Amino acid sequence: MGDRRSSLFRAFLCGALLFGLTANCQGCDDQGSSRISRPDPSTVEAVPVGLPSDVESFPKLDLKQDWPWWRGPGRNGYAAEGAAPPTELNPAKAKWQASVPGRGHGSPIVVGNRIFLLTATEDQQQHLVLAFDRATGEQVWKTEINQGGFPDQNHPKNTEASPTLACDGEKIFAAVYHHDKIELSALDLEGKVVWRADLGRYRPRQYEYGYAASPVLYRDLVIVAAEYDGPSSIQAFRRSDGQQVWKTERPENITFSSPTIAHLQGRDQLLISGGQRIVSYDPSNGKQLWEVKGAATATCGTAVWDAQRVFASGGYPQSETVAIELGTAPKRQWSVNQKCYEQSMIVIDGCLYALTDNGILFCWNAADGSELWKQRFRGPVSASPVYAGGHLYCANESGSLYVVKPSVDACQLVIENKVGTDSFPSPAIAGNQIFLRVASQVQGQRQEVLYCFE
Repeated sequence: MGDRRSSLFRAFLCGALLFGLTANCQGCDDQGSSRISRPDPSTVEAVPVGLPSDVESFPKLDLKQDWPWWRGPGRNGYAAEGAAPPTELNPAKAKWQASVPGRGHGSPIVVGNRIFLLTATEDQQQHLVLAFDRATGEQVWKTEINQGGFPDQNHPKNTEASPTLACDGEKIFAAVYHHDKIELSALDLEGKVVWRADLGRYRPRQYEYGYAASPVLYRDLVIVAAEYDGPSSIQAFRRSDGQQVWKTERPENITFSSPTIAHLQGRDQLLISGGQRIVSYDPSNGKQLWEVKGAATATCGTAVWDAQRVFASGGYPQSETVAIELGTAPKRQWSVNQKCYEQSMIVIDGCLYALTDNGILFCWNAADGSELWKQRFRGPVSASPVYAGGHLYCANESGSLYVVKPSVDACQLVIENKVGTDSFPSPAIAGNQIFLRVASQVQGQRQEVLYCFE
């Protein structure tokens, strides 16, 4: 979730999920009626495709070829400029596939010639970090970062390895929940644990649904959120040695969203939703910059943005997607009664795209929230969309991966792929390759598989 990826928690929902059959996208019946307010191309400021504002802090990464953390190099769901992954994903024609032990919803990350993955073996109560060879899929090493202390309960759609790893080109960072606490571990690229940091007690009681927030890297820091119905916080640690740099208290409210960092209005901002508000902090010191009411009490998705706005969605108990207009005094600009609870959204060329919980892909004008079109696919949905090579990749929980060409006029479905029968993590795209973590039934047993397509 991170992921998630990165991928969580529908126990809050009381109503039945809506089910729909995939329709022909061209000229579909579900197109919206509010089609007069389209983005003006002359006024649309493109979301930066490639590098984050603090790119100089990561000299050991090749951010044009790597996918080093949750939501990709720019932290916004975009692959690097020039990425050209395939659109047809046939498991029988994959470059390689590798069995993944255990279970997890954390998305793969890609750094150099390695793929890194967090997983958990629930029978032995192990948290493991895995490394695979990018060229062959061979497992290179496996490191146990924790044994035992798993919570007694978790949501059936969550796992003990839902956060996505992060890598700065020298160290790999993993945040996991065990022994009633959140622990952050740093490993070198050969799998050796070099330091650990304890974020403090974490023991949800109102909703015992586990943990999901992915770490975010910023300059010399690794930043982690730990929020539940008890003392909650966001904390920053030095990447080099794990020393705490700052800690900001958060409301005592169960939520699962990963923080992210955007360069907005001339400064870097740490964004997070949850607790019926969207908040911006200074990522260098944790001081609050602004706060606006919106989204929902519990959220799982990561905020997205364009040059003028921040967008968030949730959750429980509300179903709301909200746009926050930036300026000297940020404020709610528009909202709609739709939600992406577990998954994040994405902004492309003045449009906000959201594949909602029940499998409907919406395209809204980011400037005013008017619905340009909608298309019913199939839900439920936990994975977040990824944009690469002019195509939007969206997956549902049953292994369908839809490739859509973004357009203000209508949904243009390029192809519907089927990879696995259980798909919660989000795709990772690096260069001309796409990596998918899915699961299938093998001799009556659930088995996770990591695929590479090119």
